[in-house]
Amino acid sequence: MKLAEALAERAALQKTIENTKRRLLRNAAVREGDAPAEDPQTLLLELYNAHERLLTLIQRINRTNMTAQLSDGQLLMDALAARDTQKARDKILQDLVDAATERQTSYAACGHVVPTVNVSEIQKQADDYAKKYRILDCQIQEVNWNTQLAY
Repeated sequence: MKLAEALAERAALQKTIENTKRRLLRNAAVREGDAPAEDPQTLLLELYNAHERLLTLIQRINRTNMTAQLSDGQLLMDALAARDTQKARDKILQDLVDAATERQTSYAACGHVVPTVNVSEIQKQADDYAKKYRILDCQIQEVNWNTQLAY
């Protein structure tokens, strides 16, 4: 199985777990004399089994991330951390641009509102982080589709 397939399976398992949890909670209590629509014990067993499959899958994904490398030799786990950081930096800077350029009605009565940061420079930095994120994400996706999942 390729790493990308394992990541898709992990996402599906996480959705299954969340859906099964909702079903379990809906059937946790019924009016006296009524039967639940689904057996809570069966749902609990399904949850436990799904969690065990998820645990095994996550462990294999993590082992793979610790050994797989991008074409430049960077470990996949390091690239993932760098990608997340790029995305977080872009988000902070985009939020800063939004805050500096939005019209703040609470200040309107006090006079003209002006940004305290150079909006065009901050936007340029945000765009640079977004570009770095996209490039790194493409490299990560390439590794995901070309790497066998570890055991």
